[in-house]
Amino acid sequence: MTKIKLCGLTRACDIEVANTLKPEYIGFVFWEKSKRNISAAEAQKLRQQLVPEIQAVGVFVDPELRMVAELLNQGVIQIAQLHGREDEDYIRALRQMAPGKPIIKAYKVRTPEDVKAANESTADGVLLDSGTGSGQVFDWQLLKDINRPYFLAGGLTTDTVHQAVQQLKPYAVDVSSGIETEGLKDPDKMKRFVEAVRSVRE
Repeated sequence: MTKIKLCGLTRACDIEVANTLKPEYIGFVFWEKSKRNISAAEAQKLRQQLVPEIQAVGVFVDPELRMVAELLNQGVIQIAQLHGREDEDYIRALRQMAPGKPIIKAYKVRTPEDVKAANESTADGVLLDSGTGSGQVFDWQLLKDINRPYFLAGGLTTDTVHQAVQQLKPYAVDVSSGIETEGLKDPDKMKRFVEAVRSVRE
């Protein structure tokens, strides 16, 4: 069954809803340009309220290596998701500083070359998106050549995710703006999104 990541959680009430819905992953955003940006201290506090079976993912854009490694090694997050220009050397260095911690590399899918780059990445997982949290859908036809499991992101909502899962069968779906109302996580949309994914029969 396709796994679920609810991303950009910022409040204790968001964590409470996630604990009830039990997605496989939740995401904390560590990027100052994002309206969902939170500090390491805030993330640590929220992480302590998260049930153990849900994994916390840290979302970064061109971050300092040491900061990512510290958040991983301190257990604030369990997985690093890289959305910037981080290359293979960066991934290799992060593995040395935070051994055994999974790394997801995000790719903006606009051309077949972007899919080829995702296929060749040494990251533990890849996320395919239309942009850096753009909330827009990209051309799913480009995914015909993807040959590894992937997180699908970009413009997914409670109304579109059922079709996405049915059609593409991604390893996981990743949502942020699609479960918000007026810029804040909406418990009802979170619930309907999770239900829509889990209603797809394998």
